[in-house]
Order: sequence, then structure tokens, then C-alpha cells
Amino acid sequence: MGEIWFQAPGDAAPDLLIKYLFTSEKLSVQVHPDDAQAHARGLPRGKDECWLILGAEPGSTIALGTKAPVERDRLRAAALDGSIEQLLDWKPVKAGDFFYVPSGTVHAIGAGLTLIEVQQNSETTYRLYDYGRPRELHLGDGIAVADPRPYVAYPSPGRVADDREILVDGPKFILERLAGGTRTIALPDGVTAWLIPVAGNGLVDGVAFAAGECLTLTGTAQIAADAGADLLLAYPGEGRLP
Repeated sequence: MGEIWFQAPGDAAPDLLIKYLFTSEKLSVQVHPDDAQAHARGLPRGKDECWLILGAEPGSTIALGTKAPVERDRLRAAALDGSIEQLLDWKPVKAGDFFYVPSGTVHAIGAGLTLIEVQQNSETTYRLYDYGRPRELHLGDGIAVADPRPYVAYPSPGRVADDREILVDGPKFILERLAGGTRTIALPDGVTAWLIPVAGNGLVDGVAFAAGECLTLTGTAQIAADAGADLLLAYPGEGRLP
């Protein structure tokens, strides 16, 4: 797997982490704790995340949740003997698909995918199964936080203007999808946002950007993007910008 991470500049740990992922093989079956579970372990936050699929080879899949509710004892046994792969709900994917993955969701990313991942800034990952690869598993912690049941799609609010779509509307973070054009982004004091160009070029306060990059925004920013641009805007919190 290849990956590119984008964080805010400076020493302070930002609320969100942005990644580009490129998979040549299946990633491990894993699960993440929620905020309360993370705090109980002395960790700053749990991990909700979401994925926008940029490219998918024919037959590519991701696993989200289980095909049917599974008792934790059975999930543990399946993780040990490898049959957990058959319990998971492997979904075919294509470019443009979007998935919100709440903490507690048992999941795995398949091979042949390129995607953008927006997540709470936590690297607490409990690996349940790794296809026989010699990496550490975290069955005790992982089974304890897992919610092994069928995945329910996140109810995205959808389009709120011709040039603005809300993909994630809190409570951990907001993710907007913006069309090209000119706009002003005014962020509250102390809040950092991430601008992720999916397609097209543009300027932020006179600084050029292109697809595949990621820019951090604070305060008030002037964005001017190509008419055909496709932009993501991510920021922490429950309330979306006006």
C-alpha cells in the first residue's frame, strides 16, 4: 500500500488527518474506538473516517460491517481461523463512491483502489485479521470496541446549493464538496480547514493549487477555482459553515 498524509503545519496535533491511499493488496481487517473508548485508554480521540473512491480496478471491493449481526465470541474465533473474511460484507466499488465509516465498524479496504480518506486525527487501529501476514493483532482491544453488524449508510444531507454538497454533517467533522468558481471561506478563530482538490486547478489567496494536493486554511480565505474543478473542504465540529 502507498499513502500520502497531509496535516496542519506546526507542532500542535490537528483535529483531522487527510490521506491519499493506493492499495495493491487487501488491507487488514480492523476497527477503531470511539471517543469515549479512546478517552478510557488515555487517548485523545477515537476515529471516525470516510472514503471517497477516486479510482477502482475491475472487481475491487471494500468490506463494511458484517453480513448479519455477529456475537463477539464468534467474531474473535473467526479472526483467529481466518473465516472473518466470509463474515464481512464485501461491497463492489467504483470511482465516485463515498462511504462514512463510524468508529466500531469492522472494515477492510480491498486491492486496486485509489481513495481519499478524511479522518479524526487518531492512529489507534485495532487489527483483527491480516491474511497471515506477520503483523501484530489486537484481538482483545478490537473485539471490545467492535460493533459487528450490517453497515448502515450514512445519511448525507446532499446538495444545499448548486455548487455545494454536504457529504458529512458532523458530529466529528464536516466534509463539503464544492464546485469551481470564486468563494470566500470564513473560519471561526482557532479552526483549521483542509481544502482537497479532487480535480482542476485554482488559487487560494493567490497561491496556486492542483488536484492531488491539500491546503490548510485558517481565518478568511479567497478561493478561485476552474469552472470544472471538484473540491473537498473538511473541518472539525458539528456545525457547518454558513
